[in-house]
Amino acid sequence: MASLPKSRNEVLDTPYGQVVGTSFSWGGGQYCALHTAHGIVGCGIYDVDVANEFGMAIAIAKGTPEKPLREPEDLYDAKLVRASTAARRLGIEPGMTGLEALARLLAHSR
Repeated sequence: MASLPKSRNEVLDTPYGQVVGTSFSWGGGQYCALHTAHGIVGCGIYDVDVANEFGMAIAIAKGTPEKPLREPEDLYDAKLVRASTAARRLGIEPGMTGLEALARLLAHSR
């Protein structure tokens, strides 16, 4: 019988406020995200085109096989590679770190 995936879901304190960090992992892979009231900073598994369709603010960082994004905190220093239209309206751009994106998302959540 195959094992169930490992999951984590908890409130994290950042320099800009609290977020909900989530991660899932299993034998074949993993993904993680940081959730705010105004949007998400997530790993490369998330689809910006779908976020655009629904008007969601989402910023995507991409890990590598050598340095995968496994836990929500891994996203803090990860460089963003894509941002949805709604995220760009908040000043979130590729090249920023996940923590820089969180600062903008949390500023708009107040």
